[in-house]
Amino acid sequence: MMSAASANSAAVPWHKRSLRELLEKGDEFIAVVELVTSRGTMTERNSVKVLDRARQLAENPRIAALSITDNPGGNAMLSADTLGTDLIARGQEVIIHLSCKDWNRNALQSRAWGLASSGFENVLALTGDAPIAGHEGQAASVFDIDSVALTDMLTHMNRGLEVPGRGKQPSTVMQRTNFFIGGVVNNFKLYEREVMPQYFKLAKKVDVGAQFIINQLGYDARKQDELIKYMRLKGLDVPILGNVFVLNGTVARIFHSGRIPGCLVTDELLELAQQHAKSEDKGKSFFLEFAAKQVAIVRGLGYSGAYLGGHLSHPEIVRVLETADSFGENDWRDFAKEICFGRPDEFHFFEPDPDTGLSSTTISKAYQDSKTPEALRRARSRVPLGYKFSRMVHDKVFVPGSSGFKTGRRTYERIDKTSPGLKRTAFRVEHALKVLQFECLDCGDCSLPDVAYLCPESQCAKNQRNGPCGGTHDGQCEVGEKQCIWALAYDRLKAYGEEEQMLDRPVIYKDGALKGTSAWGNTFLSRDHFAKHQQEPKDQ
Repeated sequence: MMSAASANSAAVPWHKRSLRELLEKGDEFIAVVELVTSRGTMTERNSVKVLDRARQLAENPRIAALSITDNPGGNAMLSADTLGTDLIARGQEVIIHLSCKDWNRNALQSRAWGLASSGFENVLALTGDAPIAGHEGQAASVFDIDSVALTDMLTHMNRGLEVPGRGKQPSTVMQRTNFFIGGVVNNFKLYEREVMPQYFKLAKKVDVGAQFIINQLGYDARKQDELIKYMRLKGLDVPILGNVFVLNGTVARIFHSGRIPGCLVTDELLELAQQHAKSEDKGKSFFLEFAAKQVAIVRGLGYSGAYLGGHLSHPEIVRVLETADSFGENDWRDFAKEICFGRPDEFHFFEPDPDTGLSSTTISKAYQDSKTPEALRRARSRVPLGYKFSRMVHDKVFVPGSSGFKTGRRTYERIDKTSPGLKRTAFRVEHALKVLQFECLDCGDCSLPDVAYLCPESQCAKNQRNGPCGGTHDGQCEVGEKQCIWALAYDRLKAYGEEEQMLDRPVIYKDGALKGTSAWGNTFLSRDHFAKHQQEPKDQ
């Protein structure tokens, strides 16, 4: 039996270097391990197993941080901070995943204050997976804001969030939080219209405050190389962790099926995984060495660390890291040629490097050719007429300072002051027209101009207004049989040479108070999200 003195000694916490310090100094290649929480209370058998594994990892000085998920896959799970509280008490650095699928902005803000009060500093801001289950039926998703807006809100909390006063009370500036904010990017995509918006959204996240990045899982060294070279090209100077998810035969089948949004296993990789899964150890030795090779690749490419995922025991995590350490300094170059499971005709931003099998630093000729004046003229000929008409109307009527905008403002000022009957009639006419053309859901804070005249409320399962989520598969939305509106928006904007500016604007927060009111009136009378970020010319 352990003596009282021994028990007290064991309870004394020790502290690893902070994740912020490790990543900002960049003086060592780190390992972060993802923990998936279980269902039920902490006393459930599966929860106890996760906790025991987490405690073992916390005692390992090689593990810089443990990253704890937030209702992964859209299922209800034990909250991340319940497990994390035990770990930070042991001196372990913890990353708490904070996603938007189950919480509106008030709940996220409240939860962030709770995390800060409990000693959590590392937060991974996510949009989240669409819910797939729930008590007595599928839960309704929230998606009041997205990962970009969440990052922006956390950044404002770090600066000292200003909370408006009630009535005549003055606003209050809250005490600053100290979050180290992370974001995720997924460039393991097939089409240009998927990859480039991911890059644009990555730049937006960094611009509004993301301090470190984790790439989504994939098994293509060239795409991993392209991502870090793109970041360097665009001056996105934040540390990035390379995702290394340890496969097995079952997981490979699930990823290949497309059932897990944003997780890709190609036909070739599936065949390899199934071949090794037939071995006596069900492929464990192969899959652990395969993961070790991925660790070596991301270290060789210049990533700040490896982000290890998969349901692995502590000894298996150690085995992966020790195997990676055993490789020669340049062995990763051979591994990169081996672990390059891309797809035919997959889009790459850079030309290939024939010597390494990775990316060069020369921008793709095919991509550049697609942006020539002649190519853009051909692209514009394929743009829907409805989009062309919407652009024309917007420029003439809804741009502040235009003659149409001045007329619209005067008209809606009169409507606003007249009888409620006229106001209702004008609203019904507007809504009927927008339903026919845009499938409008009457949010009152219209983002049609933000998404190339595609409605994010009716046509995006996650109501994304600040760029695409990472869950598309070959241009298709992860929910239902429809194309991603951001992929469609990219094609429309590119035809006019405007795709690179698709997110060059302030972060959009939809104002829920405008639901069921006239979006036209709200634009002309400066009530919507556009009014918060622009100075309109006064009528002459």
